[in-house]
Amino acid sequence: MYIKNNYLKPIAILLLFAASAVAANPNTLNHPGRMLAANCFQCHGTDGYGLEHLAGESASEIIEELQEMKFESARKEIMNVHAQAYTDAEIRLIADYFAKQPK
Repeated sequence: MYIKNNYLKPIAILLLFAASAVAANPNTLNHPGRMLAANCFQCHGTDGYGLEHLAGESASEIIEELQEMKFESARKEIMNVHAQAYTDAEIRLIADYFAKQPK
């Protein structure tokens, strides 16, 4: 039983952090870009606070950067590949979602 409890502790802690991240900003909980932006969490965090913060940035700047990456078809870096998979409307939703996150 002792081993089992030690095994479950890290899982419980991880679930606690995940739950708090999801509930972090009730203003964008039902935002249509939220599900699209979920693909960005590995690098940018669940609400845009990871590597290169996106939270609170200008939506127009995020759109411009994603559009540039989308049309740099010769480059096959991870952001170019992600950007190429989105429509212009989806890019606007993602940018709007991150722009509405508190800085």
